[in-house]
Amino acid sequence: QSRGSSPGLFGICLGFQLAVVEFARNVICWEDAHSAEMAPSDDSSHKIVVIEMPEHHTGIMGGTMRLGKKTTMFKIREDRQKSILWQLYGKPDSIEERHRHRYEVDKNFVPDFEKAGLKFFGEDETGERLEILELQDHPYFVAVQFHPEYISRPTRPSPPYLGLILASCNLLEEHLKESPMC
Repeated sequence: QSRGSSPGLFGICLGFQLAVVEFARNVICWEDAHSAEMAPSDDSSHKIVVIEMPEHHTGIMGGTMRLGKKTTMFKIREDRQKSILWQLYGKPDSIEERHRHRYEVDKNFVPDFEKAGLKFFGEDETGERLEILELQDHPYFVAVQFHPEYISRPTRPSPPYLGLILASCNLLEEHLKESPMC
């Protein structure tokens, strides 16, 4: 129940996907919400909110992942200034991060999620894939489809990790106000 606690949650890849499933089940009240990765393929009783990427074939492994460094665009939206990750990354239009996944959030459900407070601030260059989510009005409930651990260093932590540490110490808000990058 990270939604109700501080500092909250930082989800990576599967954590991004499961944050969406949990939110669908417990906030939107879609008790049958599920991920295609875990729901039986012959079971049509679930509302599949995390789907296999369309260009990949179900059940075929090997060469079917979205791999490597990819660009994530911060969506231009009225409330973008509320995005914690956008601020932590220094308010760029885009970032580059490494990916390793074959499942993604079904964009057909985005209006329902956003209406309930789960905001999607980042997407791939085509606008087809969701990459960054944040829970509105939460100290630090963020999740990313990419793997920021690949670029994190002891003296230069990746912005999402830095945010989690700062939020855990109740220093995130102060950092965002003082940081020249933000």
